[in-house]
Amino acid sequence: MSITSVRVGDRDRQTTADLLSQALGQGYFDLAEYETRVQAAFAAETADELRRVLADLPVEHLRRIDPRRIAARRNAARTSVRIHLAGYAAMVAIVLTVWLAVALTTGSFAYFWPVWPILGGAVGLLGHALPVRTFCR
Repeated sequence: MSITSVRVGDRDRQTTADLLSQALGQGYFDLAEYETRVQAAFAAETADELRRVLADLPVEHLRRIDPRRIAARRNAARTSVRIHLAGYAAMVAIVLTVWLAVALTTGSFAYFWPVWPILGGAVGLLGHALPVRTFCR
């Protein structure tokens, strides 16, 4: 069975219709041609038929600027900052606990060494969070 005779499902047809909607919104064709192409997409039974519906369109460009895809990337970036922040908070809690345990055991509170890993971690966290905040508005 060749790749062109592979059957497609409703999800494939819907993905093609979504790409056609984006192409219509960007002015690649008029409403009449859009309706014809969408009907052909939902009538398609093979991958080759769906490819013919999209053959003259810049599909990769349409996928790159898909609003849902952009929103998913933004959410992933924000989630990564939250995970980084949680790791940073855990590190701060650990170094402060170690410092406090050593200070209580030795009776010497003179040198607050946790400031160095806390500051270093803060620099890394800010280096991660600020670009995400700037570009994910």
